[in-house]
Amino acid sequence: MEQPSTPNLPKAFADALVPSAPPSTYYIPKFLTPPEEEHLLHKINSVPLPTWRHLSHRRLQAHPSPLTTSNTLLAAPLPSWLQHPIISRLSSVPLNDDSPQEHLFAKSPHHSPNHCLINEYTPGQGIHPHEDGSAYHPVVATVSLGSPIVLDVYRKPNAGEPLDKKPAWRICQEPGSLLISMGDMYTECLHGIAEVEVDDNLHSGEGGVVNWDMLGSEWRTGFEDQGGSWRRGTRMSLTFRDVLRVKTLGKGLGFLGGKR
Repeated sequence: MEQPSTPNLPKAFADALVPSAPPSTYYIPKFLTPPEEEHLLHKINSVPLPTWRHLSHRRLQAHPSPLTTSNTLLAAPLPSWLQHPIISRLSSVPLNDDSPQEHLFAKSPHHSPNHCLINEYTPGQGIHPHEDGSAYHPVVATVSLGSPIVLDVYRKPNAGEPLDKKPAWRICQEPGSLLISMGDMYTECLHGIAEVEVDDNLHSGEGGVVNWDMLGSEWRTGFEDQGGSWRRGTRMSLTFRDVLRVKTLGKGLGFLGGKR
């Protein structure tokens, strides 16, 4: 399914707000071009096999490295193929027209993402509802590659209460798209991906996906041609965040011989 050869960026992220989703949820359908997407997939699949960490239901990569047990990141730059065009493009779009210098990560400690988690989801794989937590500045930028997938979003239950079985919102993430989660979407919600091979109810309105009108027309047509469903292919998610705690190698880490 073809996409335009140039990215379609809003003047500000405020123009990409998902109206029916929790506050501070933004979606850009054509954040990457098809050649950029293909280049990233090639880079991801070309890393040495030990770079992949295998979990029970999926595999992942952590760049520049996994966090330590204390949720600390060892200081190191992200690979250049993750910095450009994604991070440079993120910083080029202001949050709103009134503050052109205030980009997504302007108020984060390092003013830019310093960590990227790459998850691979083959058909039937998913992840249980969860939150990103306190290790990160509360802004998440997720780029999707490969195949569309539906993200299920749940209201965070009060202590001692069970999680609703049915998600409160569903967001379709098409290849080449960017999803931004901050504000209430970050602090008051859980998100997960169902372990199914086919995503259904891909339509607007009740029970559908809240960003239907923001999807590329080619994807809306494709979903409609399939009766509102889509058989998943392999999808890669690239999740960019700013880790709060960063240590330089040899400093502040006792097990490396640094000073306490």
